[in-house]
Amino acid sequence: MSTPLPGARYVLVRRTGLSPDAFAERTGLHPDLARRLVALGLLDAHRDAGGEMSFEPSEVAHAARIQRLRTGLGLNYSAIGLVLDLLDRIEELEAASRRRRTPSWTPAD
Repeated sequence: MSTPLPGARYVLVRRTGLSPDAFAERTGLHPDLARRLVALGLLDAHRDAGGEMSFEPSEVAHAARIQRLRTGLGLNYSAIGLVLDLLDRIEELEAASRRRRTPSWTPAD
C-alpha cells in the first residue's frame, strides 16, 4: 500500500471545459480574439482554480453564430451583442407562443 505524497492532488471529476487553444482550434478564432469576446460579454468562459480560462463546449456554437453575424452582415461587436440579445428574446417569445398553442390535455378516446 502506497502513501500519498504531501500536497498530492487527485482529480475526481473530469474537466469538460476547453482551453483557449482548444477552443481556438475548434472555432477558427485566435485565442486572443476569444478572450476579447469574453471581455465584451459575447462569449462565456470560467476560470479554474489555477486561474486558467476554460470554455464550455456549447460556446463553440455561440462563436460560430458570432462569426456568421460578423462576416455575413458586417456587424461590429457592439451590434452583434444587441442582435444576439434580440435573437434570444425572439426565441423565448416563439417558445411561449408554441406552449400557448399546444393543448395541455388530450381528448379521451
